[in-house]
Amino acid sequence: MPRDIPVGNGSILVTFDSFYRMRDVYSPRVGRHNHTEGHVQRFGVWADGTLSWVEDNEWHRELRYKPDTMTTDVRLVHKGLGLELTCHDLVDYHKPVYFKQVHVRDLKGQSRDVRLFFHFDLSINGFPVGDTANYDPTTRAVVLYKDDSYFLINACDQTKCGIEHWAIGAKRVGGAEGTWRDAEDGQLGRNAISQGSVDATVGVHVQVPANGEASTTLWMVCAEDYASAKSVNQRVWEIGPERLIGRTEAYWRLWSRKEPFETNVLPEPVRDLFFRSQLILRTQIDNGGAIIAANDSDITHFAGDHYSYCWMRDGALVAHGLILAGQSELSRNFFRYAADCIGENPYFLHKYNPEGDLASSWHPWVLDGKPVLPIQQDETALTLWALRQHFETFRDVEFIKPLYGKLILRPAEWMLEHRDHNGLPLQSWDLWEERRGIHTFTVAATIGALYAAAQFAEDFGELDRSAAFREGAERMKGALRRHMYHEERGHFARMAVPLEDGTYRLDLTRDSANFALFAFGVYDANEPEVVSEMDSMRDRLWVKTDVGGCARYERDYYHQVEGERTDDVPGNPWVICTLWQAQYQIQRAKTLDDLKHAMFLLEWTTKRTLLSGVLAEQFHPYSGDPISVAPLTWSHATFVTTCIQYLQKRDQIIEAQKNVDAPPSAI
Repeated sequence: MPRDIPVGNGSILVTFDSFYRMRDVYSPRVGRHNHTEGHVQRFGVWADGTLSWVEDNEWHRELRYKPDTMTTDVRLVHKGLGLELTCHDLVDYHKPVYFKQVHVRDLKGQSRDVRLFFHFDLSINGFPVGDTANYDPTTRAVVLYKDDSYFLINACDQTKCGIEHWAIGAKRVGGAEGTWRDAEDGQLGRNAISQGSVDATVGVHVQVPANGEASTTLWMVCAEDYASAKSVNQRVWEIGPERLIGRTEAYWRLWSRKEPFETNVLPEPVRDLFFRSQLILRTQIDNGGAIIAANDSDITHFAGDHYSYCWMRDGALVAHGLILAGQSELSRNFFRYAADCIGENPYFLHKYNPEGDLASSWHPWVLDGKPVLPIQQDETALTLWALRQHFETFRDVEFIKPLYGKLILRPAEWMLEHRDHNGLPLQSWDLWEERRGIHTFTVAATIGALYAAAQFAEDFGELDRSAAFREGAERMKGALRRHMYHEERGHFARMAVPLEDGTYRLDLTRDSANFALFAFGVYDANEPEVVSEMDSMRDRLWVKTDVGGCARYERDYYHQVEGERTDDVPGNPWVICTLWQAQYQIQRAKTLDDLKHAMFLLEWTTKRTLLSGVLAEQFHPYSGDPISVAPLTWSHATFVTTCIQYLQKRDQIIEAQKNVDAPPSAI
């Protein structure tokens, strides 16, 4: 189930599902630990003797954000109860506090006693053993804790602060369902403490005038010890939740609009998603630099693992979007994190935890009894390539200096060594992590990285190294054309498999990843080979249903929809693959009219979002429903990148036209 409205600040991430139930709580890093294990945290409303949880069918739900903020704007209406709720969720931009502000409006024309119940089913540090929940009379708060993770829950309304109604008990042991059951009669038992596999429910009573409104604000402090939790709670009381919420909203408006992009030329839905995507991206990026692929714990039920890791390929391409958007501190943090991850190796391994430790992997170290490198070489190459994009944008020489050896020289020298007799990279795993060979995507990324290394080496006065890197890139480019382009088919292979006689067996499956031919500076998008590649690829990989969009590759099996017709549906449509086609159209455009093809694909993307603006990884080819994780960080970053490339190309076309139209004396 997608995570419709994530909120966070780079150290805390809180996600909600489509029923507006809290599902994930990550702290103190984005991606680790998930203190809920994906279990439902319930939110219920009691009035006139009836309790209704927000997942009940009687609720009408609209899950959005306030414009240009990371504050949710959720509307809940229950006609039977005669109530309308407006809820705002956010994480303070600076302090480790999650807020939920609830406004309750009467729709019956009579004064109401309304009781709000918030259920916390935590599995602290990722497992529900040895947790404690207790009521603290000194802070009038419910506290759940284990080891170095503390969660203090408190609330204020218009007349008082502190928790007055709570239940603490066991869950999922001995037949216990959890304390949320205690709320169904509108009363909570006020048990003082419980340990083991525990949960807690807190209640807040609000008196709503006829046709009027009443409000309350609940908060959860996330801290590493009890003293810190109490200190932050005291600051919330002193400053006031309203003021903290207001300053956080102001911060995110400033953050999202800091660059002077002329976005008024974009259609409103595209413009809105451009800014929303940047904010959603920020929720998935840890303050320590890790760019997490996705934090949707439901994927564990499908794959037995999650996406809460940093893949350097995803990270590098997301960093490229951040660079274009002017978010230099985030890109710097990523490259520092990457330098820590690579360590003494000249290459990256599969993926990494938010702390920078090696994460789970399915790439073997031995194949057919022989040792192999369990790597995707494009991850190393793209990190170097993206670092050059960062430097060319920000020219921060002092920042580059300590990274020159780790992220530039040693990886580039290794890439020169890690080549076969024709100058192509040795075999590694592809960007989809499914097959091992020599991939067009990897070759193109490596060429882009070697060109980047040559430029860096020249900047640093090492002309011999610069020449070696450039010669390696040129030789690899020639080998790519000679050995991986199929003349009769008129397109590149997606993969070459080395044979014993020194030749290659080509896999000619059409694959969207071949957009790399122009994306990383190997070829110009207008060269005949690229035009043939991209135009025929779109014809073959476009999903020929009412949903549309581009598949990853022919006969894609990942999350394959049962019974889909491969002629019309080569695979599920992916956001990144569709937008790669838009980037191709942008690079080729010579007139404003040419840009219409790219805008069509940007608008296609806006139609695929959830109401909140969240983009999934892929979609059902017939219904358009999101499939796999949502939000996918890469999807939002690719949308941001494509929008900025569109705006830049539009400006270039207009400027070029001015020069053509200007009289000679004015030029």
